[in-house]
Amino acid sequence: MNYTYMVRCRDGSLYTGWTNCLEKRLACHNAGKGAKYTKSRLPVELVYYETFEKKEEAMRREWQIKQMNRKEKMNLIQSFPKEIHEKSYDKHER
Repeated sequence: MNYTYMVRCRDGSLYTGWTNCLEKRLACHNAGKGAKYTKSRLPVELVYYETFEKKEEAMRREWQIKQMNRKEKMNLIQSFPKEIHEKSYDKHER
């Protein structure tokens, strides 16, 4: 499974990425071993994700989300089910 995800950083900014292991990637971000952008903005909190069969699909969606303005990203996050905070990453299949 592949994921496109958004995290909210300590400073309130949003970071979008893709991975094939969401739990591991979040742990890397919060250990300071993730993206350069998030290293100085720890901790990060998962606020949105989508799942895909192929990594190319996840990468394409990552690019689409990165083209959105903040308001559009916030609308996407608002539409996301709240059970995300239960750390069950397979509840919101897209």
